[in-house]
Amino acid sequence: QVQLVESGGGLVQAGGSLRLSCAASGSIFSFNVMGWYRQAPGKQRELVAAITTGGITNYADSVKGRFTISRDNAKNTVYLQMNSLKPEDTAVYYCNHNTVVVGKEYRYWGQGTQVTVSS
Repeated sequence: QVQLVESGGGLVQAGGSLRLSCAASGSIFSFNVMGWYRQAPGKQRELVAAITTGGITNYADSVKGRFTISRDNAKNTVYLQMNSLKPEDTAVYYCNHNTVVVGKEYRYWGQGTQVTVSS
């Protein structure tokens, strides 16, 4: 089992910045992918950004150039720096941890943190 604890959400005006953090603990394997998803009211959960243990990143087109994902492997923590925030970025942001062990995928989720961007 992997436990994920998120922090850093809140209310910000359009154009502002926020930084989300997610600390993982428990049975963590050396190779994993951590990322952030978001879900706005009435919409499906979508990938925002993800990063492998080796630092390979993937971003949704809607956040490229504005958001930066990073991680500290020694602390098992992933960060999402969000700049130039827009009202459409308003959502609950969920931390995600993915790993594959002996061919079986294990996926874990944080409890979610609310990000609200006012216009």
